[in-house]
Amino acid sequence: MSSIINDVYLISLLSTISFQLNRYLALVIFLFGIIGNLLNIVVFSQRILRSNSCSHLFLLASIFYLLSLCSGIFPRFLSTWDADLGNTNGILCKFRIYIYFNSLTIAFWLITLATIDRWFLSSQDVSRRNRSSLKNVKRAFLCLLILSSLFEIQQIFCYEANLTNTPLKCYSKTVECAILSDVSFAFITVLIPVTLMLIFGLLILSNIRRSQRRLNPTISNSNGRINQIYVHNGRANSQRRTDRHLLSMLLAQISLILLFSFPFAFSKFYSTITRYLPKSSLQSTIESFIFNLFLLFINVASGMPFYIYTLTGGHVFRKTLVNLFRK
Repeated sequence: MSSIINDVYLISLLSTISFQLNRYLALVIFLFGIIGNLLNIVVFSQRILRSNSCSHLFLLASIFYLLSLCSGIFPRFLSTWDADLGNTNGILCKFRIYIYFNSLTIAFWLITLATIDRWFLSSQDVSRRNRSSLKNVKRAFLCLLILSSLFEIQQIFCYEANLTNTPLKCYSKTVECAILSDVSFAFITVLIPVTLMLIFGLLILSNIRRSQRRLNPTISNSNGRINQIYVHNGRANSQRRTDRHLLSMLLAQISLILLFSFPFAFSKFYSTITRYLPKSSLQSTIESFIFNLFLLFINVASGMPFYIYTLTGGHVFRKTLVNLFRK
């Protein structure tokens, strides 16, 4: 009897915590994310930054992060007031889910393109450095927009409202649809772009170390001592400082995406493969709680870039931001 009482108490506790997180934490993430991404859009639209290929990608990513927050995190807050129409309206459910997954996929791949762009720029090969251009970035974004928009159409056919035995009322209507959605999200939205971010991030660091060794050669003098010859490049101008700070911002954002995206991808896939397995009320409550918690976490990755940029963007980002406030 005491075991049953403990289970009932734990179910009630987890349900209450999940409800409070969706009501208050979701609202905090939404407000900070909206404000941060709007400021990002204004900062990266300034003349000093908008001509830079990497900052142009950051600008586009901020726009799609904004869309993902409006379609993903805000409905979680509305659901605590029974005001989320997407839970009961099939058309709104499909439209919201399509916007959410498409915008999140595009945003993550834009950061991947920014990583590849920085790898081109850090290369010692002149032909590779020339590929880091605003024109190439715009072409890549257009291709990404078309491919992602076509690929995520599957969500319109798979998602339905008013479902039961699912983590959310607006969810995949069949196991086959859920597996397709979960696998595509895990690989296309999270795993592949994050893996590419890590690979090209390591290649960028390798290029930087190689450039430093080239600029700081080691030689032996007549006494056998090792001396360092530091070559100071007089062309280290503001553009190079901008590129260096953009690289720091990029690496910090990759770490953020890696930290907050993988848990939700795993939780979403687990919920699908165990959808029709017999579960106790306590187990279902625990899994639903974890799913909702990780869903909030992945939206943190959409809402935090501005604050990461402020901390890691150095003189370039902060000075542009301060000048905007002064104006």
